Amino acid sequence: MSPALTLASGSKSRRALLAAAGVEAEAVAPNVDEASFRDAMRAEGISVRDQAMRLAELKAMRVSARRPGLVIGGDQMLALGGTAFDKPVDLEAAKAHLRALSGKTHTLETAIVICEEGAPIWRHLARPKLTMRPLTDEFIEDYVARCGDSLLSTVGAYQLEGLGAQLFTRIEGDYFSILGLPLLPLLDYLRIRKVIPI
Repeated sequence: MSPALTLASGSKSRRALLAAAGVEAEAVAPNVDEASFRDAMRAEGISVRDQAMRLAELKAMRVSARRPGLVIGGDQMLALGGTAFDKPVDLEAAKAHLRALSGKTHTLETAIVICEEGAPIWRHLARPKLTMRPLTDEFIEDYVARCGDSLLSTVGAYQLEGLGAQLFTRIEGDYFSILGLPLLPLLDYLRIRKVIPI
């Protein structure tokens, strides 16, 4: 019998990606104070990549401690020159994000950890790089007005699967990882564990 599968996340995007791939997983919020945990890691000088991995692990471990089977935890952080960008708190912050990213290449540190019986058993980190074209203030104003509050759910204030495609000149890496879940390596592991058919 294959183990039960739980997604330790409130992310609609991650849930949708799994469901579209035919993977059934119950979503359970990990109830982690992400902001405090990030602040503590940044105070210690931990790299953006390691921050994402530790947060993914914390989410998976928190849920795995109270649920059987495999628990998937994920986190994504945007790194620009070693500086982490969090989700914008409002539309003015979204505009500031876009101005900072304009004309530059940034990395999405996309981490995933699977825990079983409260302990991590599998990890993966994807690091897609995205180059944003130079954006005018007029474009940013129009873009933010058209997209609205949906931008507040993404670290870069863009959604590549929608109007966000207009922002970029170059993308290096896996599309699913950009959306927040390294789906292909995850599916490989789930096949090994017989959660999904081989």
